[in-house]
Amino acid sequence: MQAARGTSLSDDTDRPAVPSHTRTGRLRLVLAAVFAVLYAVDVVSKVLAVEHLTGRPDVEVVGDLLVLHLVRNPGAAFSTGTEYTVVLSCIAIVALCVVLWLARRVGNVVWAIALGLLLAGVAGNLTDRLLRSPGPLRGHVIDMFMLPSWPVFNVADMCINVAAGLILLQAFRGVRIDGTRDEGEK
Repeated sequence: MQAARGTSLSDDTDRPAVPSHTRTGRLRLVLAAVFAVLYAVDVVSKVLAVEHLTGRPDVEVVGDLLVLHLVRNPGAAFSTGTEYTVVLSCIAIVALCVVLWLARRVGNVVWAIALGLLLAGVAGNLTDRLLRSPGPLRGHVIDMFMLPSWPVFNVADMCINVAAGLILLQAFRGVRIDGTRDEGEK
């Protein structure tokens, strides 16, 4: 019902306080900031690990619970697929492109953080594969954190795992990447 031509009597409180394009811009900024900070932390930690741990014994940080142990890993998690380094590099390039494509649609802060983490993790390990010895697409990933009964890992691996957890959380909550909820979810 309208009081006058073009004037609605209904309450307009359903409209977001911030225009959609401004909110999307802010979420993309969150994604970019998470990516930039964690990518830098990953790269710097790997440079420091190579500089300070090469040819040296393990460094106990918290007794046997957390030990710094330098590993050059040509494979994936748990050093699997060591003979498929080029394939793993190509998969990482595709994953990077997919995350960047999905980032265009981000409409929720948890999704922005998750995609920023995923981008930082994939890009961090891909950087090693592209720039480290023995050569482009065949480079070995630098890992340095060792826990008991767990494979050696790096900051990029932590980012990928936290991102996976956040993505699963959003899936269970029924929150799509654009911030909308699945039908029937509240």
